[in-house]
Amino acid sequence: MILAVDPGNIESAYVIVENDLSKVIEKGKVDNYKLLDLLRYWQDKYDWRIEYFAIEGIQSYGMAVGKSVFETCYFIGRLIEAGKRDLELKYTMIYRMEEKMCLCHSTKAKDSNIRQALVDIYAPNTPNGGKGTKKSPGYFYGFKSDIYSALAVAHTYKKKYLDGDEF
Repeated sequence: MILAVDPGNIESAYVIVENDLSKVIEKGKVDNYKLLDLLRYWQDKYDWRIEYFAIEGIQSYGMAVGKSVFETCYFIGRLIEAGKRDLELKYTMIYRMEEKMCLCHSTKAKDSNIRQALVDIYAPNTPNGGKGTKKSPGYFYGFKSDIYSALAVAHTYKKKYLDGDEF
């Protein structure tokens, strides 16, 4: 399974998906401290094993950044350490430009383009963007904006490192 994280300065989104991305096992957007606790919980509680750990990295584009970006960077470091300690995993950084190229074949893609590309891949020709209903949940049931970003990290990781695709 792949654990992919879209980190933030206060909350982070994550997905745990099958290696072929056919199924979302768990997803959410939680407080950063809660995510660190979840790493330990997943290791102790479940019989399934997370094999791959992908984190969306921060890239500089030459613009000034504020406190929240640095706080996100600090959290990424804590996440890496917790992943090594609790899951015994090496991490891989996936950068936003890689996601844009992998999913949209353009560095000018916006979040809405990435989201639509994910829907086209994992829930094509389905009503309401693949979310489904409570009675009949779709692939994206319960997804919110940052969770789509975490799935984009997982998708890009799979394509680049498991499938060996170039984009």
